[in-house]
Amino acid sequence: MPPASGHGDGTLSRWLEANGYDEQPRGPDAIADVARVRRLLLDAARAGHAVSYSGLLRDLGHRFTRPKMRALCRTLDAIDRQAAPDGEPPLAVLVVREGDRLPGQGWWLGAAQARGYRGGWEGSEAVAFVRAQQQRAFDFWATR
Repeated sequence: MPPASGHGDGTLSRWLEANGYDEQPRGPDAIADVARVRRLLLDAARAGHAVSYSGLLRDLGHRFTRPKMRALCRTLDAIDRQAAPDGEPPLAVLVVREGDRLPGQGWWLGAAQARGYRGGWEGSEAVAFVRAQQQRAFDFWATR
């Protein structure tokens, strides 16, 4: 175990968090915790980057499995539904597959179609559409 030092400078707390000793619950309910998942997505939007499904699940204390990913997608849908009346851009578009950095099938069938997208789910047209949607979120949350 590497040494942890500097009680007052945040070094210890950063080390604890990096090694899984944070105070966030990591049980099955973490995936359905709309407020917590939203905070993670807002952090990503403010930082200007997307997150992978497996990375987000890992941040919630889980390894990637298809059932957990499907449960996470239900949470992402809830987050976007709650944000829409306030005029906030959707955040689910920030969650992507590691391989091609594009959202999964459910996003294309729901959110993309709702925004008028009728193209393919892969390729340059899909990438351009996703990047534009992600940029809306990055721009909106950059100063909030």
